[in-house]
Amino acid sequence: MASCTARVKSLDHLVLTVSDIEATVRWYQTHLGMQHESFTSPTDPLVERHALKFGEQKINLHKSGAEFEPKAGNVRPGSADLCFLSDTHVDDVLSSLQQQGVKILEGGKVVDRTGARGRLRSVYIRDPDDNLIE
Repeated sequence: MASCTARVKSLDHLVLTVSDIEATVRWYQTHLGMQHESFTSPTDPLVERHALKFGEQKINLHKSGAEFEPKAGNVRPGSADLCFLSDTHVDDVLSSLQQQGVKILEGGKVVDRTGARGRLRSVYIRDPDDNLIE
């Protein structure tokens, strides 16, 4: 095996570029139980930033057109495809989302998929920017 520069052990955070930070925060809090975090950057303490925390990870939010530097080369709302693991049974997740009027993709049902940890059962929905959420 060839040597590598650094062996990655986990994900700390990822960034979503969104059209409306408040709507995104509200959606992820309501449907996925994430916690909103406001913070400032050590390099620019006058700029308020926003993130969604869950477990030991977080999603930093960038407002489209006002992203923080450096940023990805082709940022735009609705370009992410994210899969989250939950302690809640997937059938209960499906039922709750249906009761809340969230449109369920893939025929409105739980589907079998393969993730990083092997086989899993998934529900597909979209967030306010049309990102695919599994």
